[in-house]
Amino acid sequence: MSKDAVDTAQAVATRTDAARTPADAGDAGYSKDLKHRHVNMIAIGGAIGTGLFLGAGGRLHNAGPALALAYLVCGIFAFFVVRALGELVLYRPSSGSFVSYAREFLGEKGAYVAGWMYFLNWSTTGIADITAIALYTHYWSMFTSIPQWTLALIALAVVLGVNLISVKIFGEMEFWFAIIKVATLVGFMLVGIFLLATQHKVDGTSPGLSVITDHGGIFPHGLMPVVLVMQGVIFAYAALELVGVAAGETAEPEKVVPRAVNSIMWRVGLFYVGSVVLLALLLPGSVYSADESPFVTVLSKIGVSGAGDVMNLVVLTAAMSSLNSGLYSTGRILRSMATAGSAPKFTARMNRSQVPYGGILLTCAVCVLGVVLNYLMPSQAFEIVLNVASLGIISTWVIIMLCHLVFVRRAKAGLVERPSFRLRFSPGTELATIAFLLLCLGMMWNDPEVGRKTLLLVPVIAVLLVAGWFGVRGRVAQRSSQK
Repeated sequence: MSKDAVDTAQAVATRTDAARTPADAGDAGYSKDLKHRHVNMIAIGGAIGTGLFLGAGGRLHNAGPALALAYLVCGIFAFFVVRALGELVLYRPSSGSFVSYAREFLGEKGAYVAGWMYFLNWSTTGIADITAIALYTHYWSMFTSIPQWTLALIALAVVLGVNLISVKIFGEMEFWFAIIKVATLVGFMLVGIFLLATQHKVDGTSPGLSVITDHGGIFPHGLMPVVLVMQGVIFAYAALELVGVAAGETAEPEKVVPRAVNSIMWRVGLFYVGSVVLLALLLPGSVYSADESPFVTVLSKIGVSGAGDVMNLVVLTAAMSSLNSGLYSTGRILRSMATAGSAPKFTARMNRSQVPYGGILLTCAVCVLGVVLNYLMPSQAFEIVLNVASLGIISTWVIIMLCHLVFVRRAKAGLVERPSFRLRFSPGTELATIAFLLLCLGMMWNDPEVGRKTLLLVPVIAVLLVAGWFGVRGRVAQRSSQK
């Protein structure tokens, strides 16, 4: 055989080996019971939560109408993240999602950091959720005599039970949670448009552009308050990445994922930006507060009886949905990590319904610490954990973009093949998104009350991650050598 023939054969063999997408051992054993409507609504539910229903009130008070711009800017970068993740999913669907991709493109250390930071995000978000559920339940007088920690524990037990039954039950629960949230937002927006069109007075004032111009304009308190709310706005978009996790348990990810990802952008524009613009046109930002849903504020000003009860039920639903999603996603992520050796062995276990109950129970264990926090510091529990969770989601999104950068680089080298569904303008899009996320993180230093204290946790978390890596690296190396 000639030298040219040998070289050609070797080149073909190299390309064949490179094109063979590596499988994640953590993907074995899952059912494919999530349908298109489930994944579609999981995408919607991930984009609509307490960050809008409740958090928008305090942010409108601080930032004014410019909050709509903050939601729009953060929404664009959030879309870039989900689009990048969607491309990786079509390249290789995995229930381990970005942890599996971090393992392939950044190595085991990257997967380890990605997984545990995501666990930090959702376990602390879970504490925030059960705290919120308890607080919202206390809104009704019949529950005020029940201690906050007891209500938090009941909520955790209910959602845990749903998650352990089957992924199909999880999908159905998220489907109906999302239906409730979307129907509520659409209903409010129709009311708001009617008030604008008819010039019906709201709190004694006619709605419209004059509400903005007569109260300081778009930036009533300057630019800095708008910048400072960015961190909270990013947290409001947390859970969009659930689309990537759910894709591992759907039969046709190549059809489902592109539709779900592409629909996120217009939903962000309609529900988040549209709702905030309407709120700003109906009442001055100073009227809204962090203690009340902005939608309840508007409806109460026009004399709608029972508005508080209805909206409280919706916000309660949003918190239950978030807790439900957190247990679902961390269970899958931890299983992917456990098969690689970077998470406890028991988190790889699955029950007869093909649910990774080990990882779900570990997340619940951290949430139980939240129940203790609710017992010891009921008034501070929510704020404490919310800021820790923001560190987790920002790091997760940065890692997704880093994975995509390496993926595109390998595709250009001919080592992998990019699907037709792509994030455009790489590497500029990834680099701009990473820079924006890090800037939002850095700007937290300008908030001495909360943001600065949160940033001071970064070196503590870094030390814990390094110590943990030294504890698991032997097991990780052993698992890698067995492949």
